[in-house]
Amino acid sequence: MGLMLCPADDEVTSPDISWSHHGFKLFREWLAQSEGFALREMVGFGGNRPWSSVSTTLAPLLDHPDHEGDLAPARCAAMLPRLEAIINERPHAAGDPILQRRIDDTRQLVAAMKYCVDKDVTLDFC
Repeated sequence: MGLMLCPADDEVTSPDISWSHHGFKLFREWLAQSEGFALREMVGFGGNRPWSSVSTTLAPLLDHPDHEGDLAPARCAAMLPRLEAIINERPHAAGDPILQRRIDDTRQLVAAMKYCVDKDVTLDFC
């Protein structure tokens, strides 16, 4: 069982990304680490730290139920610069397959988010 993030446009050719639930957890932990905090410290992930204590444009993705809901195109647009910066901060991941997977996942997520912004559709969690 897993989850998919896909544009809500009913187009079978639109970009999407999918993970197992555990894979999505690992991806979000990596993004949170890139933002300077541990996801496990946060409310909703086993910790007591409130989301209002962190400053990241990625909060709507990081603090989102992984089995329902969506992200509006404006939220996707707000996250894109930071996601692209994270990709560009790690240009040489060839020697680390786990890091390469995280970067590849981020690239796929960026492609889906850009599509949503361009088409003015939400990014659905399903």
